[in-house]
Amino acid sequence: MDTISGLAEQFGVSTRTIRYYEELGLLKPSRTEGGRRIYNARDVTRLKLIIRGKRFGFSLDEIKEMILLFDEDQTGEKQLKVTIQYGQEKLAEVNERICELVEIREEIERLVTEFKGRLSE
Repeated sequence: MDTISGLAEQFGVSTRTIRYYEELGLLKPSRTEGGRRIYNARDVTRLKLIIRGKRFGFSLDEIKEMILLFDEDQTGEKQLKVTIQYGQEKLAEVNERICELVEIREEIERLVTEFKGRLSE
């Protein structure tokens, strides 16, 4: 069991971010009698998945769909199929971006070489 401030510190996010994920239905902490949020292992796992998903460039809607699918199908099969689909789409985007960056790098290298040549003339 963990508190919101403990989770925020552990994952390097703000408490506001965690509350936002709660508003979206991604996290569902229990409450103490005093109303303080208490996060269990399931919430911690979900937060890890959210943060990993954000790092990989998935939208919160995509992350939510992937996470909530496990609630529908405890075997995890649906979740895995959707995650694979989204993963393949994200890989295609990343590969496209890599190609763009390589082209940009090559153009910059060409221009730098050209400009150096002009200076030596």
